[in-house]
Amino acid sequence: MEYLKVLKEIFIDGERYMYILKGLRFSVGVTLVAAILGVMLGILAALMRISNFHPFKKSKDKKLRDFNPLEWLAIFYTDLIRGTPAVVQLMVLANIVFAGFRDMPVFLIASLSFGINSGAYVCEIIRAGIEGLDKGQMEAARALGMPYSVAMKEIIIPQAIKKILPALVSEFITLLKETSIVGFIGGVDLLRSANIITSQTYRGVEPLIAVGIIYLIMTGLFTKLMRKVEKGMKISD
Repeated sequence: MEYLKVLKEIFIDGERYMYILKGLRFSVGVTLVAAILGVMLGILAALMRISNFHPFKKSKDKKLRDFNPLEWLAIFYTDLIRGTPAVVQLMVLANIVFAGFRDMPVFLIASLSFGINSGAYVCEIIRAGIEGLDKGQMEAARALGMPYSVAMKEIIIPQAIKKILPALVSEFITLLKETSIVGFIGGVDLLRSANIITSQTYRGVEPLIAVGIIYLIMTGLFTKLMRKVEKGMKISD
């Protein structure tokens, strides 16, 4: 009973639980926007990686004939993003790229940063899924008169997504947990909300445990939901 009073003083008194609710809304919102942006960038970069665009194929220089600028750009993007820490990317975006836009919301900066970061990993996941499919499917689609873009949209990408869904789920769970670093640029996410409560109550353990439980519940619910989606896709096959 005494400890329940302590918890009441920590979270209920002064309506400090509102910090956690606001942090939860911020973290979930950033994750959803970043996931959408990451999938879009990932699909685009993956298509660039596997493209057959050779603008200098008539050149006498073999290296120039084989040069694919789209593939080069995609490789540069994925290597740059995967080779640097997410917190560095977040700080660069906030303090250098958008340094002149002081009124720009932290939510938007964080969503862009995490979306760009996630896109590099999604690119490699999708590329692996596409290249893992039977090449005969694309050849059959082209033989039926389908343009390359239509074949990718209607046949290849849907099958690749079914195959890589578990890896995508893992990426989105990682993305949710990565939002905990947004406090570096002043965002009040779940972890930052715990720090605020600690600074007011001088109790550091309980707020962190509460936030950890919330993260655990969210990742568990998301994993369960995606497993149902995966099962539904297998049944539809």
